[in-house]
Amino acid sequence: MATIKSTYKGSLRTSAQHLSSGNTIITDAPLDNNGKGEAFSPTDLVSAALGSCMMTIMGIVANRANIDIDGMDMEITKVMAAEPRRIAEVVLNFTMPAGKTYSDKEKAMLENAARTCPVALSLHPDVKQTISFTY
Repeated sequence: MATIKSTYKGSLRTSAQHLSSGNTIITDAPLDNNGKGEAFSPTDLVSAALGSCMMTIMGIVANRANIDIDGMDMEITKVMAAEPRRIAEVVLNFTMPAGKTYSDKEKAMLENAARTCPVALSLHPDVKQTISFTY
């Protein structure tokens, strides 16, 4: 059974619908690749998926260990390569919630969870993943 149905809308725009929820994502080609840049590009979604996956797996680990990470933020920077055009690096900067302290063991658990999420492990090894944590 399919999970997603995608449609090419023309003008380098696509629409992807998550079939079980009905949620929809629009993508546009970026400005530097003949697009409108009015929505996430497909490579933006890959970068966002990596970050969301890391946060989700960190959340699972945190729930199991009674670690409070509510309010954790992350900024993502995608770096493209030209020949061939591809994602060269994804820089992910996590900022843990202000006023909360974490033991060295908790930090290690959370950071390992991020680095071993399914998306991180699915990306080609040539895609550099640069991850930092601010506590």
